[in-house]
Amino acid sequence: MKQLIALCIAASFASTGFALAQDAAPAAKTAQQNKMTTCNADAAGKKGDERKAFMKVCLSAKPAPAPATGTAQQNKMKTCNADAKDMKGDERKAFMKSCLSAPKK
Repeated sequence: MKQLIALCIAASFASTGFALAQDAAPAAKTAQQNKMTTCNADAAGKKGDERKAFMKVCLSAKPAPAPATGTAQQNKMKTCNADAKDMKGDERKAFMKSCLSAPKK
């Protein structure tokens, strides 16, 4: 009987430990949680009203828009293509190579 009670108690602790281990597993952070972490790190050293004001501004700030990838290169390609519209073959190929590799103006 004592062994049965001990087994039940052990099983109870084991299942509780398993449940706690599941709860302790890190979940993926949301964007807001990442923002909170970043703002907290940036607010290091600030206290009281200064920290409160900083956190309010930091947490309500909109993220910077992602730069439009490739648009400068696409515009350069359009310009070079327009300039080379009457060229063909090796002449066009050489022109496009030099045009596309030229530094931005």
